[in-house]
Amino acid sequence: MATADETITPEFVDDNGSVAGDSALGDDEIGSDTTSIKSWIKDYRTENGRRYNAFGDQDYWAPNDDTAQEHYDLGHELFNRTFNGKLCTAPIENPMNVLDIGTGTGIWAMDFAEQHPDAHVVGTDISPIQPAWVPPNCEFQIDDAEQDWTFPENHFDYIHVRTLYGGISHWPAFYARCLKHLKPGGYIEQAEYAAKWTCDDGTVSKESPIGRCESLSHDSYAKLNRPEGDLNIYETMARRLREAGFVDIVETKYKWPVGTWPKDKGMKELGAWVRAYMDIGLEGYMMRLLTTMLGWTAQEVYVFCSDMRAQMRDKRSHALWPMHVCVARKPTA
Repeated sequence: MATADETITPEFVDDNGSVAGDSALGDDEIGSDTTSIKSWIKDYRTENGRRYNAFGDQDYWAPNDDTAQEHYDLGHELFNRTFNGKLCTAPIENPMNVLDIGTGTGIWAMDFAEQHPDAHVVGTDISPIQPAWVPPNCEFQIDDAEQDWTFPENHFDYIHVRTLYGGISHWPAFYARCLKHLKPGGYIEQAEYAAKWTCDDGTVSKESPIGRCESLSHDSYAKLNRPEGDLNIYETMARRLREAGFVDIVETKYKWPVGTWPKDKGMKELGAWVRAYMDIGLEGYMMRLLTTMLGWTAQEVYVFCSDMRAQMRDKRSHALWPMHVCVARKPTA
C-alpha cells in the first residue's frame, strides 16, 4: 500500500491574541428501479426542534433541515479551501460515470458536473433535499447506500464519499459494493473527519467541553450497537479499503485548527472557516445522540454547545480537528 503519511497541521500559534438546466430526478434509465421520491419520503420526523430523514436509517443522527443544509454547504467550501479549490484529488482523467454517495444538498455533484460536462454524475442520499434544477449531466436519486445497489456492475469511473461517519452501519459491506460497481481501474475517494477534537500542546483538557466530545460521542454511538459502524472511520478507512480489495491506497492526513489561534495567516483563515462550520453544526452533531442515547435534555445540549462555542473562541485553546482523505483504485484484473 502506498501511503502519503504527511500530516498537514498548523505549526505556529498566534500568542496575540441556482444552476439552469432540466431536473434529472428519476429520468435516467440507470438506476430506474431505485426508490423514487414519494410523499412519505418527505414526511420528515421532528425531534427537539430539528428535522430528520424519513427514509433509510431511522437511527441516523444528522438532521436535514435548513440549518443542516447551510452547514453542509459551508462544509463544501471548507473542503474546497483545504484542497486548494480541487473537487477531486484522485488521478482521474475524463471520467464518464461518477457517483457521489451521501450527496446532501448536491453541491459537490453539481460543481463536479459543471467542471466535467462530458461526465454523467449521480448523487444519492436518504434525504430529498437537493434542488430540482440541476446541470443536464447531473441527477439525484433517493437511495440507501447500505441496501443493494441497482447500478450496473463495473460501471463507475469514480466514486466520491465525504463525511459519512456515523451513517454507515457496516463498512465492509459498503466498501464491497463500491468495489463491485467501480470499473476496473476506477477510483474511490473518501474524506472523513474525527468525531472528536484533539490538541498537540496540552491546552485542551479532557474535562473541557471540547475535550469531553470524544467520550460523549463514543458512549452515545456505542448504544447503537454497530460494531462495524466505526464512528471514527477516518482512522481505519485505509485498512478497510485494503481489506476490501482496493490497491494503490494513498492516505493524506490533515489537522484543521479550530478557531483563529494559529499564527500562520493561511491556517488562521482556515481555522475561522472550521469554527464557522462547527458553530452552525454543533447542535446537529450533538442533539439526537445525546438526547436519545444518553438521556440528556435538549436544554442540556444547548448549554453544552454554548460552552463549546466559548472555548472555540478562546485563543488559549488550541484545538485541532483530524481529517483524513483516502484515494484507492480498483484492480484492473
